[in-house]
Amino acid sequence: MSHPSPALVLLDIEGTTAPIRFVHQVLFPYARAALPRLIAERGEDPAVRDALAQIATIAPGQNPLDVLTGWMDRDEKIGPLKALQGIAWDHGYRSGELVGALYPDVLPALEGWARAGVRLAVYSSGSEAAQRLIYGHTTQGDVTALFEAFFDLRVGGKKDAASYAAIAAELGLEPARILFLSDVAAELDAARDAGLLVAQIARPEDETAPCATHPAFATLNAAGTHFALPEPA
Repeated sequence: MSHPSPALVLLDIEGTTAPIRFVHQVLFPYARAALPRLIAERGEDPAVRDALAQIATIAPGQNPLDVLTGWMDRDEKIGPLKALQGIAWDHGYRSGELVGALYPDVLPALEGWARAGVRLAVYSSGSEAAQRLIYGHTTQGDVTALFEAFFDLRVGGKKDAASYAAIAAELGLEPARILFLSDVAAELDAARDAGLLVAQIARPEDETAPCATHPAFATLNAAGTHFALPEPA
């Protein structure tokens, strides 16, 4: 089955370019441990104050740390939680306590596509700042220059087709010229409904089960080959 060659690849992070275990076993515990001190010592920082104000609006009268703990326990994708996690991770990356992990196939594929003129962007429930941190402090160095744009929950939820339409509009592309890669079938459903090309990245390392409704591949390059993207040199 032939497909138009995408002009841009839009990438999820967790389970697609970075191992789920890094996010859940390293990043999330680090933020959970750091948030009490962050709130106590930096509550007047503008970004922290703004996030706390949002929490007070969402959960009036409740202890913000209790609210955050509940959200983290349920892995909620909520703006103020993601913002505060990003601030905590910023300290961890800059101090050298955190170093981003990418799957071995990711950087060769992205560099090969970029050299061939394919545009690259990121869409994750983590804040844009957190996205830049994970790609800016990897074991292969700072790779943020590969991406022209980072999208987070400001454009909407990842299971909402309108979010992908908004991203296409911001990028100035017809949806059918964008290939979205994610490990989550519901996200792919939403992107497809918005007119994007989609493929699931089903990593054996993360025990991701291939879905029956979308093409599924174990690596970025395998997905790229399916959609006529150039292979890494």
